[in-house]
Amino acid sequence: MEKGKVFGCLVAVVIFVVLMIVTPSIPQSQEYHNFADKRKLFFAWKESYGAGLVFVGVAAVAFGSSYYHAMPNDARLVWDRLPMTIAFTSIIAIFIIERIDEKTGTTSIAPLILAGVLSILYWSFFDDLRPYAVVQFLPCIAIPLMAILMPPMYTHSSFWLWAAGFYLLAKVAEAVDKHIYSFTRHFISGHTLKHLCATMVPVFLTLMLAKRSVETERRSLFHKWKIYWLSVKESQNNAQSVECEYAAVSITE
Repeated sequence: MEKGKVFGCLVAVVIFVVLMIVTPSIPQSQEYHNFADKRKLFFAWKESYGAGLVFVGVAAVAFGSSYYHAMPNDARLVWDRLPMTIAFTSIIAIFIIERIDEKTGTTSIAPLILAGVLSILYWSFFDDLRPYAVVQFLPCIAIPLMAILMPPMYTHSSFWLWAAGFYLLAKVAEAVDKHIYSFTRHFISGHTLKHLCATMVPVFLTLMLAKRSVETERRSLFHKWKIYWLSVKESQNNAQSVECEYAAVSITE
């Protein structure tokens, strides 16, 4: 098992290095700071061990995001992204604790946070978003897949999918910032919706932590959905069978 984990880490590192070699750099577009909604407010507030770091990061985002939005530029964007990255990488560690094992998840907290911080520093010094993109977007694919396919340690695991869904909505809203601002006749911008959707991520994770208990029967969501789908099909087949029998009896009479 330990050899498998080490091998998996080495494969991930090799893939990352190869991608960094064969792909072009991704500089930070200055258009990113040109938000559709430029109205000013007095304040621009946004939104166990691993969970504590998540909420510390989320709380710090309020200050970092306010500082950035007061005068959007690359230098200030560092302080917006840094607490987000701490919160996001801590969420990944919590997920590893729940889906793989506690030891692996706990020991991964520091390396994951360090990787996130280094990705921010790399972008800041070299104007290349590739490492940051890997840290931010790869878990967006891995977490929903693992949440569906791997059996959870605790109940209410579907809340992971709700959190991932709202994060995806946040990224979509951010991408179409000006279109949403125009469509709503300057009532609300896509970037504002991005903040609102992103705020729902810690909300759902908080609800999950508050409501969950130890899962007595560890079955993946995919397995549960499969059982439900089979039971629905069986019920439909039984209903059709009863209808056929009733029709046969009616014809005989």
